[in-house]
Amino acid sequence: MRVLVLLALTVMISGRALPVRAAGDETLADIRQELNVLYVEVQRLKRELSTTGAPKVAVSGNTVLERVADMETELQRLTAKTEQLDHRINEVVKDGTNRIGDLEFRLVELEGGDVSKLKDATTLGGDVPATAAPAAPVAAAKPAQSVEVDTSELAVGEKADFEAATTAYDNKEYARAAELYAGFNQTYPGSPLGPRASLNRGHALDAIGDTKEAARAYLAAFTTEDTGPMAPEALYELGAALGRLGQGSQACVTLGQVGARFPGSNFVASAKTEMAKLNCQ
Repeated sequence: MRVLVLLALTVMISGRALPVRAAGDETLADIRQELNVLYVEVQRLKRELSTTGAPKVAVSGNTVLERVADMETELQRLTAKTEQLDHRINEVVKDGTNRIGDLEFRLVELEGGDVSKLKDATTLGGDVPATAAPAAPVAAAKPAQSVEVDTSELAVGEKADFEAATTAYDNKEYARAAELYAGFNQTYPGSPLGPRASLNRGHALDAIGDTKEAARAYLAAFTTEDTGPMAPEALYELGAALGRLGQGSQACVTLGQVGARFPGSNFVASAKTEMAKLNCQ
């Protein structure tokens, strides 16, 4: 929500600079007029919070994976844009706060008040109250997948590293488990345990409430081995995560692929249940 406010504010602020009057022969009426100008500008900014039409974000692609990649690219673009706008807004707030403080000083001085008793000016726009982070749904965390491969295929320490990450998960150290699974895939690229490490990492990220990164982990698990034993669960979890991210249409398409690609999987029923929750057609 704060990002949307920043976006709206910037549209109005860019190109608008409040005139600065040289201190000296200005009157009390002049200062009050400047305060009125500031008030009018703030009211105009508030009106900019109203939307002007439908969002222009378009997701294309012929396959589920292409659409997911498209969404990730669009998220990266929007993230970069909002960071740039956030910086600009912070600069405007800083400048506006300084102007208001200067006006208050001159107003008190002209009225014969004690300027030494002036407090710091209130931040332009008001302070944004901190919101508590939602509690992580650790109670609903799924069990991590265990090792079920021929250990003769593994590099030295490969199984031990995987088990260390799984132990952290079993101990509900989900953030550490996600980090260890990510490190495992970086250390042992192409490992037969890679898809399981990505899938387990997704479960760990879901347990701490990081749905966006969990979806990426599920996608990695599926694309690494899209016909392997982990593929049905990875595809189901990807669809469910997209639904939690508000991507209803993409979630429905992805979940529908579970039954189409893996009709004998136990996750077909889970996918149908999730599709019913999302009102998929």
